[in-house]
Amino acid sequence: MEPADDLASFEVVHLSNPSNPGLLDLTADVDGHVQQSKEKTKLKTKLVSAWNNVRYGGWSLKGKPRLSKRSPVCLLGQSYQLSYSGERECFRRAFSSLLWMTYRRGFPPLDGSALGSDAGWGCMLRSAQMLLAQGLILHIMPAGWTWPATHHQTKDDLQVLDSHTQAGSLRDSGKPRRLSLGTALDCESQEERSHRRLVCWFGDHPPAPFGLHRLVELGRASGKRAGDWYGPAIAAHILQKAVSASELSNLAVYVAQDCTVYIGDMLKLCGTSRTDLSARSGWKSLVMLVPVRLGSDVLNPTYIHCVKRLLELRCCVGIIGGKPKHSLFFVGFQGESCDTRYVCVNRSSSSVCVCFCVSHADDQLIYLDPHYCQAAVDVKQDNFPLESFHCKSVRKMSFSRMDPSCTVGFYARSRDDLLTLCSDITKALSSSGEKYPIFTFVEGHNEEGSAYASDSVPHTETKGRLGRVKKRTSVDDFVLL
Repeated sequence: MEPADDLASFEVVHLSNPSNPGLLDLTADVDGHVQQSKEKTKLKTKLVSAWNNVRYGGWSLKGKPRLSKRSPVCLLGQSYQLSYSGERECFRRAFSSLLWMTYRRGFPPLDGSALGSDAGWGCMLRSAQMLLAQGLILHIMPAGWTWPATHHQTKDDLQVLDSHTQAGSLRDSGKPRRLSLGTALDCESQEERSHRRLVCWFGDHPPAPFGLHRLVELGRASGKRAGDWYGPAIAAHILQKAVSASELSNLAVYVAQDCTVYIGDMLKLCGTSRTDLSARSGWKSLVMLVPVRLGSDVLNPTYIHCVKRLLELRCCVGIIGGKPKHSLFFVGFQGESCDTRYVCVNRSSSSVCVCFCVSHADDQLIYLDPHYCQAAVDVKQDNFPLESFHCKSVRKMSFSRMDPSCTVGFYARSRDDLLTLCSDITKALSSSGEKYPIFTFVEGHNEEGSAYASDSVPHTETKGRLGRVKKRTSVDDFVLL
């Protein structure tokens, strides 16, 4: 994505005058000088942007995402078979409609510092913004909404050039016309006005309720300031405070403590109780955030299956995670599990049993990367450009590279949705067969009632594997043949 030209907002006034040939020569000199200045400015902007991207994120040149057509792709609860052109087009639209928050430069200095860019330190806050933005899309926009600018055939990183479609509403859409982005958005619908308003909430200026300036200000209560590293747990609590102080009176954010979700506390936060079935008018929709740690120093591979099951839920709004000191926003995965069978013999009783080991070697997480430094956009202007808030480049990485510390997000619009959410997540957590799930639901309220504002999330122990304390289990009595 090309950074905005610093001189794009200036208009060159032509001073040509037929009655004065000398003035024509001056005009030519002025035009040539302005053009040369613009080219120098554009080159400087590109060099600075490229240096920031390489230095702070290792952002490489765009290329094909190399998504396999043989395995389905899961994107926030929706599955796509890329072997069909219609499914590829649906995936392209859905992915390009996600809000993309990245490093920015050239915004007003953050309070208490002289920093006008978050390059190198703000990736976790940007990932947190993307998670909240996805929750707000589900909260504000119609179900199944996609950005209209993605409805027109363009040459993007998925290389979807076939106009023939085979799925959903694309069947009767006919051959799409090639329209410019400006023409597509000239006549904005009510949905697009809501979309633009949502983006404004994340603008890089102090009044924005979910902008970087506001999040940094709220982080002071946790001992953080501009330029510091923010962990996924602290980022979750910052989002909770930001939503609570915003104009969104019909939305609340719940942050789990010690990998435990208290259903009574969630219902109370939403304005009702477990037994009160009549409280409808005062209900608040809910974004539930669960900070977890899936291993000690590296990701425990036994939790990969569970992470995949959570990303397959419609209520999931993504995962704030990444690699060590390198935050990413996970939105899906590609890959299928394959079972490998082993025969085990018990030494003591000579009994034989069959065990299964699930391999995830080919599974890849799909993510949005905030490590791309772009020029700040003045969202206070009418019809400000939206292109830099959406990404067409699909990126993926192996599950094994995932940092064990992360925050999982979910959204529930109504009370019934919340109860369904609890049921669906419980099934997903138990489907892996682990003795110790990554988090649990508990009836009632948290008696301690203390705010959990630390990045130190208790490590979940899994059958003595990769936990803090090794425990001998019955598996030690078996020999793999």
